[in-house]
Amino acid sequence: MTVRSCLAIVLAAGEGTRMRSSKPKVLHDIAGRSLLAHVLAALGKAGVTSSAVVIGPGQDGVAAEAKRMLADAAIFTQHERRGTAHAVLAAKPALEQPVDDILIVYGDTPLIRPETLSRLRAPLAEGAALVVLGFRPADPTGYGRLIMSGDELVAIREEADASDSERKIAICNGGIMAFAGKTALAILEQIGDANKKHEFYLTDAVEIARRMKLRAVTVEAEEDDVRGINTKAQLAEAEAVAQKRLRDAALNAGVTLVAPDTVFLASDTTFGRDVVVEPYVVFGEKVTVEDGAVIRAFSHLAGAHVGKGAIVGPFARLRPGAELGEGAHIGNFVEIKAAVIEAGAKANHLTYIGDAFVGANSNVGAGTITCNYDGTNKHQTRIGKDAFIGSNSALVAPVEIGDGAYIGSGSVITENVPADALALGRGRQVVKEGWASRLRGLKLMGKKKA
Repeated sequence: MTVRSCLAIVLAAGEGTRMRSSKPKVLHDIAGRSLLAHVLAALGKAGVTSSAVVIGPGQDGVAAEAKRMLADAAIFTQHERRGTAHAVLAAKPALEQPVDDILIVYGDTPLIRPETLSRLRAPLAEGAALVVLGFRPADPTGYGRLIMSGDELVAIREEADASDSERKIAICNGGIMAFAGKTALAILEQIGDANKKHEFYLTDAVEIARRMKLRAVTVEAEEDDVRGINTKAQLAEAEAVAQKRLRDAALNAGVTLVAPDTVFLASDTTFGRDVVVEPYVVFGEKVTVEDGAVIRAFSHLAGAHVGKGAIVGPFARLRPGAELGEGAHIGNFVEIKAAVIEAGAKANHLTYIGDAFVGANSNVGAGTITCNYDGTNKHQTRIGKDAFIGSNSALVAPVEIGDGAYIGSGSVITENVPADALALGRGRQVVKEGWASRLRGLKLMGKKKA
């Protein structure tokens, strides 16, 4: 089977003024990933071999995001906003390169699926010059209609220009198109601006292709695939669709989601077999949960790796760099950041472990913290295997606790502790009889004077 080359041109120059935000529209997130990143990820899975991203003036952040996802993406700037075809031709140097297929997609359609893009390309291999992605909305009001003659696409008619009979057409223009590489530029350069807004519309490509005796067709998709984002309300709607897709994928892969609608996933969340996720859990980016792990209710994970059979939560927080070994236990109100918790180690209550290493089978008692920050720099705490850290201890980094060492409750540890040693880092208890009642008396006198 011959692999066809494919150029994708991503139109991402929109300012998104209706988002009421200083952030460019395509940089807003759903499911832990920018709108633009979703589109570029889909392109990568659809067999695209080269990409060009068209941005607006001064949109360095958009260019950086494109490069973060696709290092070899070409960046072009649309200096004037004169329509969709004008935006595509901003990438003319890319269009001039020999390629079999060309996809024109939008940076604000994050729900487009790779399989939909692959289906859109398929007619090109069979001789079509232009393929338009269509969909059948529940309410077609406001959408351009796809005018068909048999199995060929004749025109895209905007609703304002459509006749009464044309407005009854159910299939609408989804905006995304595919062109045969050998004729794309010839079609695009014939698009004019003889319209009320004097803009160059990509939809005119259909009638131009027909005049050139070239074949134009349509491929249908679900409405969600072409869902564009223009407002925060639409962003929330797209988030809901993305979460439904991710939850369904997790369930189909065998993950137990006790209350699916309450769990929020990121696009790159990875689960092993027989994982259980309880209600109200949030997964940020870059989380892997291995076989048999349990994530208990109200936990938040981001940038973390959870080993086989580990238990997290309830009410736990795993921050970036958290690495839990097999069978590790991280309990309620425990926060882990940039720390390795080895197999069988436990921190079950009210604990902060940051910039640290906790050896296998060690126990970190309630209320313990690693004091990793001195106001300027971060320092590491290392706890050996089989160690016991008593409740309410403060480990002032940099510090090392040896294998099998025992730290007495309430200790402040500022020096290294040898293996199998007992460390009591607290001063002798002092009792001052009657001190509390005298203090209360002083407070009472102060109130009377006031």
